Amino acid sequence: MSSSICGPEIFGADPINIKWSVVRGDTASITVSFLQNDEVTPFNISTWDFTCTAYDPYSDMVDVLTSVKNISAGTITITAPASMTKDWGTGYKKVRVNELRFDVQATINGATDAQDIIWTPIIGSISVLSDLSYN
Repeated sequence: MSSSICGPEIFGADPINIKWSVVRGDTASITVSFLQNDEVTPFNISTWDFTCTAYDPYSDMVDVLTSVKNISAGTITITAPASMTKDWGTGYKKVRVNELRFDVQATINGATDAQDIIWTPIIGSISVLSDLSYN
């Protein structure tokens, strides 16, 4: 999955809302592009740090997802490893076994007068689908 979003010139704007489907016990990744208004030129994200978390409201657990920046492409790839998703939901009777919330927070270092800006460009939900095969 890849999404283009408005840039940091609109801090405080509504974040985009992504619905991400993950099969329990699988490794799942999404890639998000940070593009300028022409929707082609990537933002320079070299000074941006990302924190990505998933929250399970039923168990009150917070998982930190991995994120990898590709500075030249202006993208981040967010990954939930299989070792994490295996614990997301229980049972086999329903197709969807859990619904988690997640967000991506960017810290843009030294953005204005050497002050950092904290911006949440992405919020969303992770729909956890049951698996029948388990390794």
